Amino acid sequence: MTIKPNFTEKKFLITLVFVTSLFLFWGLAISLADVLNRHFQAVLHVSKAQSGLVQFSIFGAYFIMGIPAGLFMKRYGYKSGVLLGLTLFALGAFLFVPAANSQSFNFFRLALFIVGCGLSTLETVAHPFVASLGHQETSDQRINFAQSFNAMGTMLGPLIGSFFVFGNAGDSDVDGLASVKTLYIILGTAVALVAISFSFVKVPALIDPHAPITQGFDVEEVPVPSKKLFQHRHFVWAAIAQLFNVAAQSGTWAFFINYSHEKMGFTDKAAGTYMGIFFMGLMLVGRFTGTALMRFIAPNKLLAAFALSNILMCIVVAQSWGWPSFIALLMINFFFSIMFPTIFSLGIKNLGSQTQQASSFISMGVVGGAFFPLLMGQIADHDVAKAYYLPIICYLVIFLFAAKFSKARN
Repeated sequence: MTIKPNFTEKKFLITLVFVTSLFLFWGLAISLADVLNRHFQAVLHVSKAQSGLVQFSIFGAYFIMGIPAGLFMKRYGYKSGVLLGLTLFALGAFLFVPAANSQSFNFFRLALFIVGCGLSTLETVAHPFVASLGHQETSDQRINFAQSFNAMGTMLGPLIGSFFVFGNAGDSDVDGLASVKTLYIILGTAVALVAISFSFVKVPALIDPHAPITQGFDVEEVPVPSKKLFQHRHFVWAAIAQLFNVAAQSGTWAFFINYSHEKMGFTDKAAGTYMGIFFMGLMLVGRFTGTALMRFIAPNKLLAAFALSNILMCIVVAQSWGWPSFIALLMINFFFSIMFPTIFSLGIKNLGSQTQQASSFISMGVVGGAFFPLLMGQIADHDVAKAYYLPIICYLVIFLFAAKFSKARN
């Protein structure tokens, strides 16, 4: 009789709680940046194109810090990696105080870059850390469980940001920056407290998540890839698709509040509420729906269908048809929901010992989020609705990957 392994083990529970909280923190921080994008336009008087540098600062840090964070984790372990990430996160948050005092957009960008370095470190460490907190066969369940808290974080970010930034900003630019300063003091303090608490946690011996799964095979029959990593077409296309996927996500999120304000007439605070409850909420619903549909539909086919759906949504958004276009904007996040994890999982199929290296390259596709808001901002300065034509390019690339290039071939 086959006994199914547990979700985790009792000895890992405290560690799992702490590591899962990290997913919420970086979801919160990234979606807060979309509130800052709009707010800096108002209080620092930057254009939409310039405000795209908010996302550039964060996602650019992901690209720069990804490899050093991986090397640090490999040498000093998961716990030290988490503490490094939390320290950088808190430091960047506290730098919002002098940035607000100096009323300098570039100082804010520096603070955001350091926050981004912390987020990159946490994201690099957290996925394999969660995978190690129990039996290998249940590692996917733990990662999906932790990712649900990431979605919760992306919902909370706009709600918290709207309350602090738009709800208590006052009439002057100085008041607007003071509200940002207060928010990030609270956030930095919370992150620092988590870091201090986690430093006292004794992490039990972990389970190697990269050991080959031998169930169903004799040990000598475990599949081994016969090609070099970059000879695997499905991996190369997955890395490309992930870059365009995060590009589309960051651009769509960055100008959601602008669209809500300019095309729907919402206040910035109301737009932030719509973003938190409905826009990000639909991403959470999409994850559960997509997971259920994958029982009946092959993941690559579902990914292709969702990519085509988002092409249609972008076309409707760009027409400025009032509520129909706004509902299409909300639905973009529903169809986006499965894209990151599905591209990731398809890209690392049948790679054996090359899986960890492949994961690092696919994760670096996050850099797509650094440049795309800048491009969309150039168009949004003239018409924010027309800027939503640009992500169609990204979804075409994702569709090609899903429909034609996602099959693993050894």
